Parts: sequence; structure tokens; C-alpha cells
Amino acid sequence: MSLRFLIVDGYPPASREEFTACQSEQAWKLYADMLQAHLPEAGYDVLFPADPGSELPAGAALASYRGILWTGCNLTIYDQDDERVRRMIELQRQAYQQGVPAYGSCWGLQIAVVAAGGQVAKNPRGREMGLARKIVLTGQGRAHPFLRDKPPVFDAFISHYDEVTTLPPGAVLLAGNDFTRVQAAEVRHAAGTFWAVQYHPEYSLHDMARLIVARRQRLLDEGFFTDEIAFQTYVTDLETLHDQPERRDLRWRLGIDDDVLDPSRRQLEFRNWLERLVLPGGPR
Repeated sequence: MSLRFLIVDGYPPASREEFTACQSEQAWKLYADMLQAHLPEAGYDVLFPADPGSELPAGAALASYRGILWTGCNLTIYDQDDERVRRMIELQRQAYQQGVPAYGSCWGLQIAVVAAGGQVAKNPRGREMGLARKIVLTGQGRAHPFLRDKPPVFDAFISHYDEVTTLPPGAVLLAGNDFTRVQAAEVRHAAGTFWAVQYHPEYSLHDMARLIVARRQRLLDEGFFTDEIAFQTYVTDLETLHDQPERRDLRWRLGIDDDVLDPSRRQLEFRNWLERLVLPGGPR
């Protein structure tokens, strides 16, 4: 089987235009860059299932991919009246049936869970934004190949309102923190396996800064920043530290270390997924 992947970017067209206006990289491109950084010989197709008229692969066409990569998305997965959401859930159900391994972040974790019979709801604590602090591996997480070489406690880039509330049968809780109980999980369903995280290993500091710009008014309204000056200062600090990661003063002030600055550490989950579930010799 060729090393070709399907990247599923569920953001609607208007949201992708917002990213472009804020000079934020598209979600699918972040995944494509991460894939080719770890597996340069890989090819990929990109699917935009929220776009009118998009064609979803099914059956043999879906099974021809070596793996499926689910990006983040700003739709609401428990809005079952939204036909775009239903289509994406059905796509992953087919992937489970076909035994195509999947990896995803944020929306990807929620897709993994709901397509297998679990539940997601709005987080009563509100939005978790910027950095998820003190993510702790569970006992099963410390022994799981998905999180091999991760420290027992770490921080990660994050942006979400909703959280997994009920894992489906066949799922394993691998990591969580005080804000969000399920930060990483394995979901086995039908013939398929999905390894997923609520946080964003594909982001860099620059990507998080641009996402914060895209969410500017909402973050101001929700009290993440006291005023425009505080907002601009934070974004500038993130961008500066991205360009100058040796800046000890910014590392200290922002509370950011190599677990998020170093892509080889930040993206261990994705590397492990490739090595254990995708590449020849890994379980399928």
C-alpha cells in the first residue's frame, strides 16, 4: 500500500477565510507540514467536508489511504442537526469499518469518540486556550505506545470549548488535566484504531499567536485579556519567542519550555502513531 494519507479539514469556508485574513496557516497545511516533516515520502489528499458539494470517499476509496488525519474544526459535534457534522461522523464510522488507522487533534478526538458511540458536551469551565497546563499521563497512558517518550506531566498548545464527557466502549483514557479530563485517548471500534489528543501538537508558537489573533474579540469578551494593550503584548511575546527561542526572559514570563517549543518533543504523539500504526510492520 502506498504512503498516501487523507487530511480532513472540517473548517467551513468562512472560517478558512478568517484564518487567511489573520495570516494564520490553514489547519490542513499544518497537518501536511507535520506529515512531511516526519515522513517526507508521504503523499496526501485534502478533504473539506464542510464545503457544499464536497465528495466523501467511501468503501474501497477510503481503504486505499494508509491513514486519516483529522484537523481541528470550529463546528459543534453534538449539533446533530448540522448536516456537515453528520457527514464527518459518518466518514469516521466508515473508516472504523474499513480498518483505516486515524490520528487527530481537538475536533479529531471528538470525532473519534462520537463516531464510536461516546459523548461530547460544552466544558462547564469554558474555553481552554493557549496552553493546556499540567497534562498528566494516566497509568495506561504511561505504558501506551502513543505516548512513548512523553514526560509524565507536560504542557501543550490548545484551543477548545467542548470536551469529551463519555468515552465509548473500547476506548482508553491516556492523559488529562484539571481543566479537561480527556486530553488523550485511544479508541478502538469495529476494525479501526484512532489515536487522538484534545491539544494541538501541530501548532507552533507562531501558529498559536495567529489563532489568538483570529479569536481576538472572543478572547477579549471572555476576559482572557484586560484590554487591547494586554492582548497585543501577549501576541508579540509569543511571536518573539517563536523567532528567538533562546530568550530566557520570555520563557520565564510566559511559562513556556521545550515541551512546546521543540517540535521533536511536541509531536512525539504523531511520530509514535506513524511508527506503530501506519508504517510497515506496525499493527493495522
